[in-house]
Amino acid sequence: MPQNPTNPISSFADAQKDRPILRALTLAEMTTFLQRAGHPAFRARQLFQWVHEKGADSFDQMTNLHRDLRAWLSGNTHLGGMDRVEVAGDSGDTQKIVYRTDDGEYVESVLMRGEEDEEPEPVQGSTAPLRKVSLCLSSQVGCPLRCAFCMTGYGGFRRDLRVDEILDQVRQARQLVATDERVSNLVFMGMGEPLLNLEVVIPALRLLTAPNAYAFSTRRITVSTAGIIPGIDEFGRAATDVNLAVSLNATTQLVRDKLMPGCKKWPLAELLKACRRFPLTKKRRITFEYVLLKGINDTPGDLKRLQSLLHGIPCKINLILYNPDEVLDLKPTGEEAAEAFRVALVEAHLTVGLRRSKGRQHSAACGQLAAHHFRKRDEGKSHDKR
Repeated sequence: MPQNPTNPISSFADAQKDRPILRALTLAEMTTFLQRAGHPAFRARQLFQWVHEKGADSFDQMTNLHRDLRAWLSGNTHLGGMDRVEVAGDSGDTQKIVYRTDDGEYVESVLMRGEEDEEPEPVQGSTAPLRKVSLCLSSQVGCPLRCAFCMTGYGGFRRDLRVDEILDQVRQARQLVATDERVSNLVFMGMGEPLLNLEVVIPALRLLTAPNAYAFSTRRITVSTAGIIPGIDEFGRAATDVNLAVSLNATTQLVRDKLMPGCKKWPLAELLKACRRFPLTKKRRITFEYVLLKGINDTPGDLKRLQSLLHGIPCKINLILYNPDEVLDLKPTGEEAAEAFRVALVEAHLTVGLRRSKGRQHSAACGQLAAHHFRKRDEGKSHDKR
């Protein structure tokens, strides 16, 4: 699959070999690097634990490494990651986290609370279970697909994220949650199209699910796509065993082309064929996301066609209430009509949920992440005034 020619360094092999980005390295890569520099292999295991499992902010925190080694690491490697510049929202509710990259771009992720954990874990010294927190991750700065209902695409595409920039969203989110909470679910549904950055997303997933790194269950991670067919096939071959979500949003090719112009080269019929051949392990299903738009894709005809299109695919449908924006000229389906749409699908023996907006007041809801556009624009205005 063609890659962005300006794609940033994404792994140890792509980095400057004398100054690798540690947050992008596997244990094997870290071991090779340290041994070539004359350090024993067990130091790599210690370093790997500090970088990934413990999420150290600096080399000074790595207290079981000799100070001479820490000084050498400081001069010969980068920790990587991003600077956290803002956290919007209440710590007991949805929070939007804004990051600044080392080249001055802006990225957002979202912490989402309010759901009961299906597998509660007791807090040490307490009988109360840990509260579940989901993290919505970004994989690109902006997005090239320009879906009509999404502000991320409106702001354009800047670049792909690196492995360390994806993982750092998880590391820093873990620092923000309370002691009685845990980041339990990860969803690649933030800024960008993950399947257009698979050379980075797949290595990031390997580290996120590694028991000696971030140790997330594959069942707790979902990667969402607008429908990039070559990416779906490649993702299936990678056998990461994480969940796949497909942003459908239309039941006819004409409507889908209008709503998702960046996906015109991947027809709806072929997309559904790709979903049918996607390898699913036992009891797994594909999630189809469907943003409800008044008078566009919420008609009785859409209801019937949706049932027909998804027939025979192990799936669940996630209906999403559109978050209106003054820039985008679309109207949301009302809650009553959306609930009626959901009930009709349930009566047709489909598994359906209705997602209500969280974080809208902080522009943290679905389709509202656009810091790469508005902050860069505002920076430009400030520069002009000077």
